[in-house]
Amino acid sequence: MGSVRAVVDRVGPTLLHMVHLPDSCPAVAVADVVIAEPGAPGHLSAGDLVLAVAASETAEAIALIRHSADQGAAAVLVKPPLSERSAVRRAAKTAGIGLVEVRAAASWAQLVWLLRTVLDAISDESETLENGGEPGAADLFRLADAVASVVDAPVTIEDTNSRVLAYSARQDLTDPARVSTIMGRRIPDDVLARFRSRGVFRELSRGRQTVFVPAQQDGTLPRLIVPIRMGGELLGSMWAVVEGPVSDERAAAFADSAPVVALHLLRRRAHDDAQRRATAELLRAVLQGTASPRAAIAELDLSEGPHRVVAIDTSSDGNPDAEGLRLALLERISHGIGRRPPATELGGLLYAVVPDADGPGAWTELRAALDAVGGDSDLRVAAGTAAPIGDLARSRAEAEEALGLLRAGLVPQRVVGFDEVWTALALHRAATAAGNSGLTALGPLAAIRAHDEANGTDYVDTLYQWLRSPGDPRAAAHALRIHPNTLRYRMRKLLELVRVDLDDPQVRLALTTQLVVLRWS
Repeated sequence: MGSVRAVVDRVGPTLLHMVHLPDSCPAVAVADVVIAEPGAPGHLSAGDLVLAVAASETAEAIALIRHSADQGAAAVLVKPPLSERSAVRRAAKTAGIGLVEVRAAASWAQLVWLLRTVLDAISDESETLENGGEPGAADLFRLADAVASVVDAPVTIEDTNSRVLAYSARQDLTDPARVSTIMGRRIPDDVLARFRSRGVFRELSRGRQTVFVPAQQDGTLPRLIVPIRMGGELLGSMWAVVEGPVSDERAAAFADSAPVVALHLLRRRAHDDAQRRATAELLRAVLQGTASPRAAIAELDLSEGPHRVVAIDTSSDGNPDAEGLRLALLERISHGIGRRPPATELGGLLYAVVPDADGPGAWTELRAALDAVGGDSDLRVAAGTAAPIGDLARSRAEAEEALGLLRAGLVPQRVVGFDEVWTALALHRAATAAGNSGLTALGPLAAIRAHDEANGTDYVDTLYQWLRSPGDPRAAAHALRIHPNTLRYRMRKLLELVRVDLDDPQVRLALTTQLVVLRWS
């Protein structure tokens, strides 16, 4: 864990500015990042960074500062104009707590993720030092600072998906594109499109040592870009914001730093892969009901509250990288709703565990993101009901059953919750249970089916819709896509074919049950 000063310095002045830091604060280690809810700051712990997301009035900010200080929090983060008001600054000094200004353009959601990423990086660095390792081996941010010194320009280190892995602390030369990149932890789509249209990524893939991009009409400053490669594989790239064309010596020095960064990225990837495999194995055990709930909460970073299991099917049968495609899909739909939920592949499906509560990464937000993925027409997603960690196997079974309805086309949606499709589930369970009982062979239904098969009529479907819409021939006809007069004609011919009293409620109930079994089993 790092101090408030270390965290603020690591994030950099693009997003944060230290307004007040009491003498006692440098010794306080930052433990976590907490969002203060409107009117209810809730329980805080020693060392928390408290984000005043809901504070809009001076009195609210002052009350939050005092409460945070009483709970031993390390600092309160506020946005202008509250951070500029003398009463707010006096309250922080009187309470003896740190006060940090968040730049007005910064997104709170992105800041939470960034702060936690920085805290993880500091923690990794401390662990490396304790084990006698080299500090730079676990700190990509420090490496970015070193590369920035070599090229004498602000630098970002990015992966092959244009996500920012680290950036240098230097902010002497910047533009809106760099600020947006750092805030969103990836190059914005519009900026990405402009670089792509200039052939930047094509040049990087071709093995160029450096790529220079001149200034653009929208105010984007020139960029000097270096691919990061190892063994012929492109691992990422480094982007330096420069004032103009760079000398050959300076560009060569920048390119020479790429192998060092490549080694770091390979170590990082190996560590991430090992951690991902261990997490996936634990999550599989949780979904199968064989893991300790306490271990799941600790290792998977899950809260103790109820969660839902979400089953995702993208119909990628036969694809050797089906799991990778599903994980990439989850990465895409999770972008902007907080950290990606714990996920694993099991039995050809991708499963994710999300909290059943309001907030970043919860089922409601993930569902909205899934609904927005309109291009993936084969995407089918179902969530089980909320369950405690120790009962997630039940939620998984529910998600699979609901997903089975989607796969069979028994419900029209692409994304559903188990509790939303209970009528379809009840009918399907009843039909499955009665499927081998010979129920559909009783009474006149067998004769109607035989007539349909022999003459190409649709009397079975007509009877089903007529029973579903009693007394409303227009609705039944609409479901069949025929005229109401055609519906009446069919029903008259059907009653000529078989003797059945449709005025008898027991007859209607029996026929409805038979038809449900016929259609749903």
